[in-house]
Amino acid sequence: MAADQGGGREAGGGNHMPAPRTLVMGIGNLLMGDEGVGVHAVRALAEGASLPPGIAVVDGGTGGFHLLSYFSDYDRVVMIDATMDGQADGTVSLMEPRYATDFPRSLTAHDIGLRGPRRIGSDAGPGCRRSYLVTVSISDMQPMRVSLSPALEAAVAGVITRVSGLCGRCLAEDTTSVAC
Repeated sequence: MAADQGGGREAGGGNHMPAPRTLVMGIGNLLMGDEGVGVHAVRALAEGASLPPGIAVVDGGTGGFHLLSYFSDYDRVVMIDATMDGQADGTVSLMEPRYATDFPRSLTAHDIGLRGPRRIGSDAGPGCRRSYLVTVSISDMQPMRVSLSPALEAAVAGVITRVSGLCGRCLAEDTTSVAC
């Protein structure tokens, strides 16, 4: 799933709006219950959240090298992912990782997590100037469950609020050159 919230070609005149400069990417495994919160959040964003124009939204699934191109295609990437950080389930946090070691460890053994693509993406030349990580705390994974627990379902609204505010600041950066 990829959706551009307002960018792309205008109807009729053939004029092009500038390509989106900010990408919101949800990471997670939908088959592991709360671990899939990032994907649930971007689906909610794509289905009706009020994002500023020119924000692209993508389901990054379980991560991996196929996500690498996103880090060179956008000025900013906002990632949403679950973390087991010892905080209460549903705690929403925002960080701006600058180095691969700033990312939480991967929650699942079958993927390379966010560290690999970001480290390689930072060495890929022009592209992503800034990356943000919105984490949602979970206490465990629930194999073969596709729904979120009540605490995580409630947290999705907080994720949407946090991401919408961050995207608004990034849009202001695009128009005023003030860091978001």
